Amino acid sequence: MRQLRPITLACLTLLLEGGALMAQAQAQTQTPTADTSTQNLQPVLVTGTRAKDRTVADSQVPVDVLSRDDVLRAAGPDGTLAAALQALLPSFNFPRQSNSGGADHVRAAQLRGLSPDQVLVLVNGKRRHTSALVNLESKTGKGTNPVDFNTIPLSAVQRIEVVRDGAGAQYGSDAIAGVVNIILDDRRTGTEISAEAGLFHTDFAPTGRTINDGQTQSASLTHGVALGDKGFLRAGLEGLHRNATNRSGLDQLPDWEDRTPDNLATAGQRNYAAGEPATRQWQAFFNGAVDLSADQQAYAFGTWQERRSVGAAYFRYPDSSANIKSVHPDGYRPETTGHNRDLQLAAGLRGARGEWDYDLSLNHGRNDFDYGVQRSLNVSLGETSPTRFHLGDFSSRLTSANLDLTRPVAVPGLARPATLALGLDAREERFATGAGDPASYAVGAFDGPAGAQAGPGLQAGDATRLSRRVVGAYADLSAHLSRDWEAEAALRHDHYNDFGNATTAKLSSRWALTKEIALRGAVSSNFRAPSLAQRGFSFTVTDRGDGGTLSQVKTVPADSDIGRYLGAQPLKAERSRNASLGLTWQPARDWSTTLDAYTIRVKNRITLSQRISRDGLADELASQFGVVGVQGVNFFTNGVDTRTRGADLVTQWTGAGLGGQLKLSWAASYNKTTVRTHADAEVGLEEINTLTTASPRQRHIFTAQWQRGEWALLARATRHGSTTRVFDFGDGFVPTQTYAAVWQLDVEGQWQVTRALTLSVGALNATDRYPSQSSADIAYYGNFPYDVLSPIGFNGAYYYARARLSF
Repeated sequence: MRQLRPITLACLTLLLEGGALMAQAQAQTQTPTADTSTQNLQPVLVTGTRAKDRTVADSQVPVDVLSRDDVLRAAGPDGTLAAALQALLPSFNFPRQSNSGGADHVRAAQLRGLSPDQVLVLVNGKRRHTSALVNLESKTGKGTNPVDFNTIPLSAVQRIEVVRDGAGAQYGSDAIAGVVNIILDDRRTGTEISAEAGLFHTDFAPTGRTINDGQTQSASLTHGVALGDKGFLRAGLEGLHRNATNRSGLDQLPDWEDRTPDNLATAGQRNYAAGEPATRQWQAFFNGAVDLSADQQAYAFGTWQERRSVGAAYFRYPDSSANIKSVHPDGYRPETTGHNRDLQLAAGLRGARGEWDYDLSLNHGRNDFDYGVQRSLNVSLGETSPTRFHLGDFSSRLTSANLDLTRPVAVPGLARPATLALGLDAREERFATGAGDPASYAVGAFDGPAGAQAGPGLQAGDATRLSRRVVGAYADLSAHLSRDWEAEAALRHDHYNDFGNATTAKLSSRWALTKEIALRGAVSSNFRAPSLAQRGFSFTVTDRGDGGTLSQVKTVPADSDIGRYLGAQPLKAERSRNASLGLTWQPARDWSTTLDAYTIRVKNRITLSQRISRDGLADELASQFGVVGVQGVNFFTNGVDTRTRGADLVTQWTGAGLGGQLKLSWAASYNKTTVRTHADAEVGLEEINTLTTASPRQRHIFTAQWQRGEWALLARATRHGSTTRVFDFGDGFVPTQTYAAVWQLDVEGQWQVTRALTLSVGALNATDRYPSQSSADIAYYGNFPYDVLSPIGFNGAYYYARARLSF
């Protein structure tokens, strides 16, 4: 008989124990209530707490709750969830990147200025799998493969709860910055059809042109069916098509290119393409539950996406060593291609038996990414070189089983029962890469750089297949110690078969000073295990090297032969100490204000090392390891300890105004990350910049919503704080620029034509604002006039119209 894998045995054990114990712990997995934001009622929180009666007003840590309408209005030109979160949450950063290899296709997001892989993402309370693609040419999230928010359909969202506090003692690894829980639509009946169209219309100063591009069309259909008294099935399908944008400047021809007639003929042209990638995608979801008995319910949910996108790489000049003129007589700009496939399926049982509530679930998620390049060539293969290459396959898998239990517990001396929660979970993670086309990395007989331009491909020897098993257990106790004082304590232990054990703890409390004013605070320990990709990933990219020239840079595992040769050490887990202190003030039912300050200290933070590109390195790699054509190497390292300090302010008021119903809010965030210690030989200036000043330290969001009868208006003004970019081109050439803060205005008008039909028109960045223009040293000879990481983006104003039909 074939032996069962340990993870399979762990999953079966949980299922058998669940059948015997029949209990439910995590309130975050209960069926969420309908959105009540328009009724001025506080929704019950299901994230970051085990108690069943916790609301935003009485939460012990800061929590944001975003309604379905909030998210749909803020989704932006690409109709993505992450763009909506950035528009609504000042502590959430989702920069647009371009000419950044894989980051053109999978973009990373940050919470509180920390790394993208330091925020945990849940769907209906279940851990979401990560993206398979590792971003190596990006700035934000360089070296990470975090959750891709944009694989979750917008039409699937009922509401989103964001816990802005460390939650490792409750959820395990990755929850250093906080938790984002996406709760799927659970409306029992009804059909909704939505269609939207829009485009960018902008006056582009660097070229003196008015540009219309980025035309976008999207549509969605969702339908709900009631199953019995409380059961339901909600499902939906949506599609999106977006044309590319281009905000490149006029080429001034880099100094290192020969001044031949054909090269000079490219000067003054738009040879590059800084902008949004062309995208086509289909997405689907379902969310359902059915009653098995009076006290037991079965549930299941799932999401699916298939996305194809085309990004831009750097231009190769006609008489460059990277070109063969008989193939590309006028030069060429390679285009990177991405084929992303994503799936999550979860099912479980929840109910009650005796005094215990239970939730028993099985969750599987997977992401596959095929990476390629077109309009390229391998110069070393000569005129017979292909112009389209497959660069590599990437896959990520997560399978987990969870058993969560809760029950009230009578505690002597307390007037109200405490809530005890216990839980077990086991999961298996997998990561694999596959080689690209042989021609994508081949070293041919002709003079010139080897490998596909804007590549090369993943070599067969670099392909990897890794897995790990994790088993964890937690205990959580929350209680009202008096009428005005409540507290919660959590303890968790996880065992990883590849790096060992991790124990985390959290203590949080809230004290009502008066009926209107309360203090709250929390202290916690958290951790993040090195991802499988960071442990074993190897790939080569084309990036700016010494002097800004394009060169091949190879990322190697820390424990590889090359990594050890260059002094790399085995990776350890990141560990953090979090503390927060907050004040809540609710002087009236429709007016509330919260102010929370925090500090997060992270030890052994994992980053990519600086590029090692000493004289003679290419010859060393070729002679000792058989690696040809690589001018630089980097690897993952625990080279940094950081401290992040910040504060979040949220105030909102709802009432009668301007002849209708008016809702006003102001949300502000400030954070500052400093590097306490770092390994000078491993962590370079660019990575320090990424960790500290590349993302805005401040953001303010002012929102006004007005409704009267069938008419509604929304205006949102956002102030994105200043950012600083640092580039290290070697030999002391370190161009640096601080980009000024900038205001963005979003507006929308809505007309309720009938009870079923709603029409909306709006504009994002309606005043057509851009970031500061980049200096000559950073603008890459005029080709990139704006920073591609600017929080406001670099595309200008976007106008759209939307129709929604609800039955």
